[in-house]
Amino acid sequence: MNARASVAGSGSGSERLEIRLAGSGGQGLILGARILFEALSIEGRRASQSQNYEPTSRGGFCHSDVVVSEDVSDFPLVTGLDVLIALDQVGFDRSIGLIKPGAMVIVDQRVATPSDADWRLHRLPIGERAVASGNPRAANMVALGAFAALSGFFRETSLDEAIRRETPEKFAAANLSAARAGLRFGETVTA
Repeated sequence: MNARASVAGSGSGSERLEIRLAGSGGQGLILGARILFEALSIEGRRASQSQNYEPTSRGGFCHSDVVVSEDVSDFPLVTGLDVLIALDQVGFDRSIGLIKPGAMVIVDQRVATPSDADWRLHRLPIGERAVASGNPRAANMVALGAFAALSGFFRETSLDEAIRRETPEKFAAANLSAARAGLRFGETVTA
């Protein structure tokens, strides 16, 4: 089964998909999850979004989770990750125990990962692409764009609209550019 089919599911409406954006405080992980949540909402999917971070506002472990499920009574917190997007080693290391076999794992190329894991691992130059897009702090947007391309779980137009809705106007153009850079790069990985 390819990455797109296994993340998107069969469309039966009863499936649950657990997604985590993880890294360190200050990387825009909570904003990234809010944008992902909004993109899914635009497409009519039901989801919940939560976050957790250490008391230090920058540098400590931070993660934000999105649980997609049509069952409104479903437990809204993650129990096993179908998708992990880790922007740094801290985020990966603190989330590894929740990754399900066969999960899609997207990490920045600097993150060390086990070679024998039963995941669909995508080591991408997320940080480098953010710098190349003109916004070194937009690794979160690059990662979302790459996830959209690799998974096929939501449309580019939904991601664009979600970024416009959730991002302050003065940062919208830069975030859109970074997300599109990630999307284009993700498309080359799947080709």
